[in-house]
Amino acid sequence: MTQKRALVVRGGWEGHQPVQATELFLPFLRDHGYLVRVEESTDVYADAAVMSGTDLVVQCVTMSQITSEQVAGLSAAVAAGTGLTGWHGGIADSFRASSDYLHLVGGQFASHPGKEPCERKGEAADNFLPHTVAFTAAGRDHPVTAGLEDFALDTEQYWVLHDDLIDVLATTTHPVRPWQPWHRPVTSPAVWTRRWGAGRIVVTTPGHSVDVLEHPPVVRTIVERGMLWATRTASAS
Repeated sequence: MTQKRALVVRGGWEGHQPVQATELFLPFLRDHGYLVRVEESTDVYADAAVMSGTDLVVQCVTMSQITSEQVAGLSAAVAAGTGLTGWHGGIADSFRASSDYLHLVGGQFASHPGKEPCERKGEAADNFLPHTVAFTAAGRDHPVTAGLEDFALDTEQYWVLHDDLIDVLATTTHPVRPWQPWHRPVTSPAVWTRRWGAGRIVVTTPGHSVDVLEHPPVVRTIVERGMLWATRTASAS
C-alpha cells in the first residue's frame, strides 16, 4: 500500500502559535502512517508536483498573504482529491484578501466578540467568553464527530460568515449582550466539512492556543479525526 503523505503548512500571525500547535499533531500523523513534510511558507502550494502527491494538507496560517498562483494550486489539488484541514485562525482566518481562498473553504472569521468593555485589560483574554459548542444532528452521525458530547469552552468564540455548501457538524451561539449591537442570538458553525471536487475539507474553529487544542480533549479528537477523514480516499486517487 502506498504511504500517505501529509503536508503541514504553518506561519502567519504568531499569536496562534503555529509551530507549537502543529507540532502537537505531528506524532499523531506519523503514528497513523503518514510521511510528513513541514513547510513554513505557502510557496509549496504552487508546486504542482508536490501537491499532486499530497494526500492531506494541514494548514495553520493566520491572516498573511497568498498569491493567486498559490491559492490556485491549493484549490486544484483539493479538487483532485487532496484533503485540507485546520483549526481556528489557521484555516478560518487565512488570506483575508483572497476571495478564491474564501470560496474554497466556505467560511470566514468575522469576529470574536469580547467581554464587557469595563472588564477588558488590553490582553488576549479580553476576547475569551464562556460558550458551548453543540453538535448538530448531522454531526452526531458524522465520522469526525460521532459519539462526542456538547462541550464548554472559555476562549475565543468565532463568529463566522459562511455559505450553504458546508455541512455543519457543530455550532456555537452568540447571545445578546447589553454592550453589543446585535438584537437577537446569532448561531455560527463551529465545525464543518465541505466537499470540493474529489477533495474533502474539515474546519474546526476552536483552537486559539495549544491549551485549547489539548483541553478539553474533545477539540483535539475532532482535529485528529478530521485529518483522517479529509485524507485522499481511494475514489479520489
